Amino acid sequence: MEWNIAQRDPSFRTAALNRQAALTKPAGALGRIERVAVWLADLQQTATPSPGPAAAIVFAADHPVSHLGVSAYPREVTPMMVVNLASGGAAASVLARHKGVPLHVVDVGAEPYPDPIPSPGVTWRRIAVGGTVGDLIETDAMDAVACAGAMQAGAEAVDALDPKTRVLILGEMGIGNTTPAAAVSARILGETGVAMAGPGTGVVGEALDRKRHLVQRALDRTAGTTNPLQILQRLGGREIAALVGAMGRAAERGMAILVDGFIVSSAALVAVQHDPRLRDYMWFGHRSAEPGHVHILTALSADPLVDAGLRLGEGSGALMALPLIEAAVALHNEMATFEEASVPDRED
Repeated sequence: MEWNIAQRDPSFRTAALNRQAALTKPAGALGRIERVAVWLADLQQTATPSPGPAAAIVFAADHPVSHLGVSAYPREVTPMMVVNLASGGAAASVLARHKGVPLHVVDVGAEPYPDPIPSPGVTWRRIAVGGTVGDLIETDAMDAVACAGAMQAGAEAVDALDPKTRVLILGEMGIGNTTPAAAVSARILGETGVAMAGPGTGVVGEALDRKRHLVQRALDRTAGTTNPLQILQRLGGREIAALVGAMGRAAERGMAILVDGFIVSSAALVAVQHDPRLRDYMWFGHRSAEPGHVHILTALSADPLVDAGLRLGEGSGALMALPLIEAAVALHNEMATFEEASVPDRED
C-alpha cells in the first residue's frame, strides 16, 4: 500500500516558529505546548492553526490469542464493550461527549453482539474485512486478505468522516490486544517479549510471565521478517491494521493525528516504518503505563502531552490530551507579541 501525501510548504512552520519567538513569554517557556502549535500550523499550512473540528474513531476486533490467557478478561468483553462504546457508556464515549467530538465506533472483527442503543454523537458500523485470523503464536495473526481488508476498512472509516475534520483521534478495543501490539513492536524494534509485554488489563505474576513467554514464541516463529506490513500481518490484529490504514488516509487528507497509547502507538510504528512521512502528521497524546510504550516513543522521537499512568485504551488518553491541543492553539493565535504589547523583549 502506497499513500499519496502532499508536499508541504516549509514557510508556514518557519513563520510559526518566528511568532512563538515573538510572543510575550520567555523563549520555550510553554515547552511542548509551543511545539504543538507549530506542528499544526505546518500541517494545516496556515498562520492561524485550528484544534478542530476533531473526530475520534475507535476500531474493535477479537483476537484468538485471548483464549491463551493473556488477558484478565474473557474474549466476550470485546463485543460487549463495542455495545458500551456505541451506547455512550465507555470512558471514550464520555470524554468525546464532554468535548463535543463525534465518536465513530468501527467493528472490523468482533464476534456477533446485539445492535447498540443509539447514543447522540456516536456512530457505529461493521466493516467485513474477510480472510482468516490466527493466534499469532502457532499461526499468523491474519492472512493477506484479512490484513489488507482491515487496512482498507481503516481508510474507509476516515473517508466517512466530515470532510472538514482537521484533527483525528484514534483508539482501539480488543481483549488481548496488548499481546499483538507487544509482538509487532518488539519485532520492529528488535526487543524481547519480556521488554515489550506488560500487564495490559491487569495480568500479574505467573500469568504475566506466560504472556511474555507467548510473545517471545511469536517472535521466534517470525524471526527474519523485516517488512513492516508483513510483521503487521503475521503478528498484529485487525483493529491494529485498521489503525495503520486510517493513519495513512488521514495523512493523505492532511489531518493531524492524535495518537493514543500502547496499541495505537504500535500501529503508528508500523505506519512510520512503512512510510516515514507519516511521522510528521502524528502527535502522541500520552505516555502509557504499559512498559513497552516507552520503547516505541523513544524509537519515534515522541514527546507525549500527558503522563498520568493511563493504560485504558479506547482513545481515552488522546481525548484527555485534546484540551492541551486547544490551549496550544489559543495561545499561539491570541497572545500578544512583545511589539504589540509594548513590552521590552529580553536583552541580547
